[in-house]
Amino acid sequence: MKFVALAAAAVLALATPSQAQQGPALQAFPANGETTFVQAGRLLADPESGVVLRDKTLVIVGNQITEIRDGFVGEGPNVVDLRDSFVLPGLIDSHVHLTSQQNPNARIQVVTRDAADSAMVGAGYARLTLMAGFTTVADLGGDNDAVFALRDGIARGDVPGPRVIASGSAVSIHGGHGDINGYRDDIMHLLSSESVCSGPEDCMRAVRTQVRSGADIIKITATGGVLSNTAAGLAQQFTDAELAAIVEVAHRMGRQVTAHAHGVDGINAFLRAGGDSIEHGTYLDDESIRLFRREGVYLIPTLLAGDFVARVAASPTNFFTPAQTAKALEAGPKMLDMARRAHEGGVRIAFGTDTGVSAHGDNAQEFALLVRAGLTPLEAIQAATVVAAEHLRIADQAGLIAPGRNADIVAVAGDPLTDVTTLEHMAFVMKGGVVYRND
Repeated sequence: MKFVALAAAAVLALATPSQAQQGPALQAFPANGETTFVQAGRLLADPESGVVLRDKTLVIVGNQITEIRDGFVGEGPNVVDLRDSFVLPGLIDSHVHLTSQQNPNARIQVVTRDAADSAMVGAGYARLTLMAGFTTVADLGGDNDAVFALRDGIARGDVPGPRVIASGSAVSIHGGHGDINGYRDDIMHLLSSESVCSGPEDCMRAVRTQVRSGADIIKITATGGVLSNTAAGLAQQFTDAELAAIVEVAHRMGRQVTAHAHGVDGINAFLRAGGDSIEHGTYLDDESIRLFRREGVYLIPTLLAGDFVARVAASPTNFFTPAQTAKALEAGPKMLDMARRAHEGGVRIAFGTDTGVSAHGDNAQEFALLVRAGLTPLEAIQAATVVAAEHLRIADQAGLIAPGRNADIVAVAGDPLTDVTTLEHMAFVMKGGVVYRND
């Protein structure tokens, strides 16, 4: 298909004037196989412990960390001086949409962009995400061809970006959130995805189709959504039987299932069906918290998305449709309290922003919102490192700085354990042993 070649060429799209102003030029060094010494003044190597080490050197060979040495060692051109910085593992965003971003023209772009356009646009957004310190993301919902081409292009090194765990198109009901809504009927038939389904058997087919197409994870829309252009509410949309069928067949095929879910009926039905994680969780209740804890399920609260849609909907320049506006004003303001109740109830919270709703590169603004919801700065960092790595089943690769792990390392000038907004000003980014940012 043409998307492979387009993804390989997409690096040329990164030099547009608007994006060039949003981050420094890429610095791709060292060459594969060379040894790099990263001298860290303060080091949060294992966020789970919360212990900040001082005056350490990370020894990196190729794309992996091999040692953590006492003191500042190393010489030559491959020494990175972060002696005055706070160093921590590369950040993980468990919910993004790299190939799109909300804007006043978003509805028309659905019918004017094809998958190749979306992959090219996604290459630019992937760069912004990486430069913001996010070295791994889960992309949960987008055109299969665009998302999978971008994921694979990044993995090959054709374009710079975070590692991508991708769902591709969400498994959704006909006419529900995730399907095409609000256009002419013939247009909607043209744009509807193979992952849209009705009935348990058809939904099993949709899951299998996504796995065949290349999905790393299955994302479903268990309830209505804020930004679907239909006045269908935010309650449960799949039937219980459909949810059970989706979870069963996905697990049989070795895929975890995460659910977009706002309404409490959809949240609890998905949890009872054996789902693995909930995105948003706006109307969760005490029963939801009990089910989260009983099943060991993760919540990805996406507070930045809630904050963003509420601000847009209430602004004089609101570009949402009437159906979107009503739901944004209803759901957005409730999400901080939801996250607070979940945290107090002992639910495991993984960091995720739903970026693509808000602007790419602003992902770290989620940290301050998590702290407003009651998490400590350390807990918020844990959510974006060790907890997110466990949630996405990559704890053997990412989430902490240790020998044998990917050399995904970021640094800031201040102390994020004192002021978590420091993480909004990333100064250094290394992914897989390659330095992409060193301000």
